Amino acid sequence: MNRFGIGLVVVWLWMSSAVAGLAAPAPPQGESEQKLTSIQALTSVGNSLIYAGSFGHGLFRSEDRGATWTRSGQGVTDPFILTLTTGKDGTIYVGTFRGGVFRSRDRGTSWQAINSGLKHLEIKSLLAAGEVLYAGTADGVYRLSAANDRWSMVSTGLSDILVHALALSSDGTLFAGTSGKGILRFKAQSTGWVRQQQGLKDHEGMVENFIRVLTIDPEGSLYAGTFDGGVFRSIDAGVTWRSISRALPNDSIRGILFNSRGLFVATGHGIFKTVDKGKQWMPLNKGLTSMSVQVLIESGAGLLYAGTSEGAFRSDDDGQTWRSINQGLEGGESPAPFSLR
Repeated sequence: MNRFGIGLVVVWLWMSSAVAGLAAPAPPQGESEQKLTSIQALTSVGNSLIYAGSFGHGLFRSEDRGATWTRSGQGVTDPFILTLTTGKDGTIYVGTFRGGVFRSRDRGTSWQAINSGLKHLEIKSLLAAGEVLYAGTADGVYRLSAANDRWSMVSTGLSDILVHALALSSDGTLFAGTSGKGILRFKAQSTGWVRQQQGLKDHEGMVENFIRVLTIDPEGSLYAGTFDGGVFRSIDAGVTWRSISRALPNDSIRGILFNSRGLFVATGHGIFKTVDKGKQWMPLNKGLTSMSVQVLIESGAGLLYAGTSEGAFRSDDDGQTWRSINQGLEGGESPAPFSLR
């Protein structure tokens, strides 16, 4: 199969797993036998308030670090949540599969659509940077104007390209991880997007074109997580890349975060940590009953939260152990999004 065919299979597998969920072990004793919903997105506000976006059952909110959850999505017309982010003023933004972007300024009590200017309403990523909100969509990258709540495209060159991930460097350079075009860079005052692919190759020498995750550490290094090719690191603003996941047991990357204790990645088969820039990876899966991890975040309290194909988990000890936090997240079978268009 050629590289294009492999890419299509990867995308199809991701959508299939998101819609149907992956098989999981029986729930622990005492936990509800009802099927848990697939958690695709997480974001935190302060130390205790957490929002979870499910694929098919809408939004949930917890005010006690995930101990209990309640529904929080009045006004969000699409229950298929793909991304969540928090603005510096505490505003919550949600990106959906079919309904565009929604915003809440009252701790999730009500939500308003903000879609003026968007060509397509499939929102794969949201990035809140200072006063600016960026969206990665099925039609490139957009920026929201605070003056009139209208979206405008960030330059040309990504029309009809699905953008899965966004990252913004300290000098204002914007990076986009795409489905099919790899990583592109847009510098302030430049004329357009420039593709960055030197060294971005898998173990077979093929260029990685399908990027799921992008993030930048405090030192300015850029990290990219791919659909099936592991993790890459760039120390020169994306000009060159080097794989740091040769020893990583799973190459399907769904989340990357770092703190003073190491670099953490969420994969299709668990969570792993490295303290030596990828030479060795330690599994952090004790207590995870669902290994298909979709999202990984750290809250203001220093706690780790993981969203999986079978509910959510929290770690109070930097990933050494995990506990299920699914009271109120039970959702049953998710409807298929394609049949509801």
